[in-house]
Amino acid sequence: MELRQLRYFVAVAEEGGFGRAAERLTIVQSAVSQQIRRLERELGLPLFNRSTRHVRLSAAGERLLVEARTVLAAADRTRQVAADIAAGTDGGLRLGAIHGPGDRLYRALVELAAGAPRLRVRLEQAPPTDRLAAVRSGELDAALVRAVTAAPGLRLIPVWSDPLYVALPADHALADEPLLRLEHLADLPLRLAARDGNPPFHDLVLDACRRAGTEPPPGPPFTSLRQTLIDIGTDAPSWTVFYEVSGLPPAPRTALRPLTGLALTTSLAVQAGPLTPALKRLLEALRSVASSEATGYRMGSGTYGLE
Repeated sequence: MELRQLRYFVAVAEEGGFGRAAERLTIVQSAVSQQIRRLERELGLPLFNRSTRHVRLSAAGERLLVEARTVLAAADRTRQVAADIAAGTDGGLRLGAIHGPGDRLYRALVELAAGAPRLRVRLEQAPPTDRLAAVRSGELDAALVRAVTAAPGLRLIPVWSDPLYVALPADHALADEPLLRLEHLADLPLRLAARDGNPPFHDLVLDACRRAGTEPPPGPPFTSLRQTLIDIGTDAPSWTVFYEVSGLPPAPRTALRPLTGLALTTSLAVQAGPLTPALKRLLEALRSVASSEATGYRMGSGTYGLE
């Protein structure tokens, strides 16, 4: 059974004859008659009562007309959904997500939904290396990653940049500086999370120190950011570097200062090749939110963290 045969069957039933159905379908009458006979043979039922003057539905034809219309409507809906998926307004996206800053990602998803309400985005949380591996394998359609500058086999598209901040003892002489550079911190022990936890960020900081001609001595172990900020305010002088996320209050006796000369770039990692329409829409939404967001140092109103 072919959709074409069902379409011919419905046309003959609605037009009341093979000739008028052929005109509606813009094909010759013999082709309509041939396909209806094939359909009747396959179903083992007569669909029409034929006479020299009239073509009327048989009892079986009346019943099957309902089903044929349902099948054709479903086929039309399938074609429409496929067209919407191809246009990026329907379907699904599996996105490797990151925390923060603020609600930027969720505002981007709201903007995406406004233009493509039937496009569903499923967020997946995983470490950076696992996110990239999932994009390579096709388990994810894309992933947001911070500080990644190279990902073999993948394409990295920058979507936004964020400032970095330094935490150091509030009573340290450098705490009086409104902005800090890595050169200022060369002699102060650095608390940096182990590379295994976040290789891109770890490498970003150390590579920037080397480019600045500094090699700060390693400080005490970095535990969590919250505990590390507390320790910086109470232990021997040291410092750490972090970026803004959400939900962390300032630590007592710890100064937070902007770090100049170094920013944190977030990129959308996708498979090599042209972007699908859905990914193009996602990228536009991410960049739109980033461009409309007022960035800058928000001491006192902002919150900070480290992935």
